Amino acid sequence: MDPLLRDFPEEFETERLLIRAPRCGDGVQVRAAIVDSIEHLRPWLEWAQTIPTAEEAESNVRAARVRFLAREDLRLLLFLKGTETLVGSSGLHSIRWSVPKFEIGYWVRKKFEGQGFISEAVVGITQFAFDVLGARRVEIYVDNRNERSWRIPERLGFTLEGIMKNAARNTAGGLRDTRVYAKVRNDDAPLRNDD
Repeated sequence: MDPLLRDFPEEFETERLLIRAPRCGDGVQVRAAIVDSIEHLRPWLEWAQTIPTAEEAESNVRAARVRFLAREDLRLLLFLKGTETLVGSSGLHSIRWSVPKFEIGYWVRKKFEGQGFISEAVVGITQFAFDVLGARRVEIYVDNRNERSWRIPERLGFTLEGIMKNAARNTAGGLRDTRVYAKVRNDDAPLRNDD
């Protein structure tokens, strides 16, 4: 099926979070979260080396919206339920609809770190991927040095499939090892044409 013809919700909830696709105007919240957390994000995320201008943040959010609608990348923003407070960002990336397979990425605003929001989001997004999008595989790739981040998939029952040596460059330009975690659907039933 052509990915553009896939209809699915743009938002869903977990116990404490509203998880939704980016919308025009979200750049203000995203930029504020980056400003609050830049020193926390900088060691791990290439895009977090500088603080975006308001215009850059809004442009980035709108580009993410377009990619979501095109079904090319499903960025998701994490809000405290019932508020406009951005907790962080996640999403389903590196999509291979022919499987279907997705990679979950995530970051959390510094003031919400250590409160279980990312674990809650990953559980919700994984369930969404399997139950709504028909995923057969959900992956998480994590810098081997970022123990706090790789403890999340370990706690949530993802399988460590291996550590890829010298798989990418870190934000300082050196080589980094990348941990690969995955959950897979256990049945071998073929997908229906409408999945």
